[in-house]
Amino acid sequence: MLNDLREYIGASMSIYSPREDGLYGMLAEFRNPGELVHAAEAVHKAGYRRFDTHSPFPIHGMDKAMGLGNSLVGAWSLGGGLTGLAAGYLLQWWTGAVDYPMDISGKPAFAVEPSVPVMFELTILFAALGAVIGMFAMNGLPRPYNPLFNSERFASVTDDGFFLHVAASDKNFDVASTDELLRKIGALSVEKLYDLDDTAE
Repeated sequence: MLNDLREYIGASMSIYSPREDGLYGMLAEFRNPGELVHAAEAVHKAGYRRFDTHSPFPIHGMDKAMGLGNSLVGAWSLGGGLTGLAAGYLLQWWTGAVDYPMDISGKPAFAVEPSVPVMFELTILFAALGAVIGMFAMNGLPRPYNPLFNSERFASVTDDGFFLHVAASDKNFDVASTDELLRKIGALSVEKLYDLDDTAE
């Protein structure tokens, strides 16, 4: 059960486990962003769920083509913002009314109104930190090694390459049928990827 949970969480961050023979998946290259979007739609329609796309820039509509839902980074940001709001409130209440109360002209030791600026600033600060931490967590970063780096062609993804990777851990993955599907939808090249350099073909 723990292995299944680890696999699920890893797959949500595009971190896939290789097969026993070291096969990590298949990498297909496409000519342009439009072809990559259509390829993602076709792969999703064919029943694959463990696949990812890679390009030098964000492609509008790719999340819909891949069948992805809304990002959870917003929830991380909301959680951070609410934490900051509570921290700002509690900080000022504790210091003003509990830890070191002072009677100044009969004013209350703590009031919400003058506390709003600090509460607002901490809400924004913690929301921003929550968004950054959530982005790193949901992307599985930092990740210094990825089996995709074993492909020489994949180096062009930072310049003008458009790639689709289908993980070998996908329940529908089969070397022959997956290769056939990727070529049928217009891949320029299709290669098998292994998790270790010494097993690569």
